[in-house]
Amino acid sequence: MHQREAEAQDISLSYDLLDFTDRGWSDDQLAAQLTALSAEGFAGVNITHPFKQAVLPMLDELAVSAASVGAVNTVHFSGGKSIGHNTDVSGFAESFRRGLAGVRLDRVVQFGAGGGGSATANALLSLGVVALTIVDANESRRKELSKRLEAGHPGAQVIALAPDEVSLSDVDGVLNATPLGMAAHPGMAFDPDWLHQDLWVADIVYFPLETTLLKEARARGCRVLDGRGMAVFQAADAFEIFTGARADRDRMLLSFDDFPRASQN
Repeated sequence: MHQREAEAQDISLSYDLLDFTDRGWSDDQLAAQLTALSAEGFAGVNITHPFKQAVLPMLDELAVSAASVGAVNTVHFSGGKSIGHNTDVSGFAESFRRGLAGVRLDRVVQFGAGGGGSATANALLSLGVVALTIVDANESRRKELSKRLEAGHPGAQVIALAPDEVSLSDVDGVLNATPLGMAAHPGMAFDPDWLHQDLWVADIVYFPLETTLLKEARARGCRVLDGRGMAVFQAADAFEIFTGARADRDRMLLSFDDFPRASQN
């Protein structure tokens, strides 16, 4: 998406995949790799699972978007400094506005309190969710996120629950912000029998687009939102940080759709 958008705007840009597993790097090499990439002249890097929170102490500065969320998905190298941003919040919010316009937002349950979950939770509250339940097996993580959300969104009702404490019977929507559903992490965060047709269901996983959760939700008549929009719109915002040029989001959506693996199950 980045390279195609740059080509369309006649910008010289190379976007490389730095997969730690494929390159035989250990996770504790993250700081060293950031330093090396900056020295090599990269404009920045995108950060994904499992580094969105681990990278925080390794950066020189945090933009408001990252500091408020407590997670980073975009690092900009500028003026000899590494500056952390979070475009997942704005990316998910734009995807939600486009794909689930008009849904009820009184009571929403989100599974996952990691870096991606922190971003989507902030986005949900900014979109007008009244009461948000954060569900995560890690007690300290879910409680920490809940406290941060309450501090950043005065008046919002945020509670933290363990997976065995939650019910979807009387809520408006549910969001999966866990890795479950990814090709490398198959499955669902909860029992599919909890789904019912009055729910809207969103998933931030984009490989595959049609996760088990979304298949089950469609079968029950739920209105659904896949991870396509968030993947594209967070990339568009990151592109603008890296290049200073305005991204054409509709063109980037088409680039995403052309990517063969984007639609594989």
